[in-house]
Parts: sequence; structure tokens; C-alpha cells
Amino acid sequence: MPRFAILRHETPLDNSRPLHWDFFLEDGATLLTWALAEPPAAGQSIAAQALPNHRTAYLDYEGPVSGNRGTVTRWDTGLFQWRRRTDGEIAVRLDGRILRGEATLTRVQDGSPEWRFLCSL
Repeated sequence: MPRFAILRHETPLDNSRPLHWDFFLEDGATLLTWALAEPPAAGQSIAAQALPNHRTAYLDYEGPVSGNRGTVTRWDTGLFQWRRRTDGEIAVRLDGRILRGEATLTRVQDGSPEWRFLCSL
């Protein structure tokens, strides 16, 4: 079963992206990645921005991020199952230490990097 992780990413004051939570879904040899504006909470729709795929090392990593991009700490981790995966929607079943239930990412507009993250735990 593939793994997921959510890392709390504290960035330097001069960084263009403020504090956020990196949401990773293992997809073969890479991680599909989104920056969540807030930590996940049941029933709360959260702004999410798609980021370039990351290395799978981030599933287990905590510490400083290269290039003076801040520090990450593990917020949650676990396994997941794909429920649905299209260009506009990704639905998964999360089985983590904190998150246990359905989570859905919905693209705001075709081709946009902006998504909404919603979980029902």
C-alpha cells in the first residue's frame, strides 16, 4: 500500500510562501505534492497549491530544507488507498496516526495549480 505524509513547513520570513503543510502522496518513485494553507481538519475546505513532485525521502524526513527554505516536522504519516484519480479530482482513504478517513483534492479550475483539500474523518 502506498504511503502519505504531511509535514509542517516553517519558512524563513523572506520566503514567498508562508507557513504551510506539505501533503505528499506516494506515486511510484515520486511524491505528488501540495502545499496546504492550514492543517487538515474534518469538514474544513482548505486551499491547496500543487507543487512539483518531490523525492520519496520526504516521507521519512524531518529537519532543514536545502536552499534556506525552512524546516519541516512530521505532522502525520501513514498508508493510503486510491479511491479516484482524474485531472480534476483525487480521492484517497487515509490511514494515518491523526487522519483516518476520506480525503479529496479538487482542482479549482482546469489546468490550474490551485486545489481545495477536504477530509471527512
